[in-house]
Amino acid sequence: MNNERILDTLRAPHISEKSARLAEHNQYVFVVAPTATKADVRAAVEGLFDVKVEQVNLVNTKGKVKAFRQRAGSRQGKRKAYVRLADGQTIDVAAKA
Repeated sequence: MNNERILDTLRAPHISEKSARLAEHNQYVFVVAPTATKADVRAAVEGLFDVKVEQVNLVNTKGKVKAFRQRAGSRQGKRKAYVRLADGQTIDVAAKA
């Protein structure tokens, strides 16, 4: 997988309290492209961080409906990937992203 495709697949690490708790158990969360598959995410993480990926789960989140100047609008949804690494391997998402 070339570098441009990797950077298109993995958009950014998803930083939240839940993702910080998951990082303690060797699981990391990334925002990925809407067209990304599990195989694409696995190859991108293994290629970018030089780690062994055990499992990938993808989640589509719907954007919130919000009022904007008395009209209903919605925020854009996103696709997140939960990536579990093999035992003994870690990623420093703050340094690479």
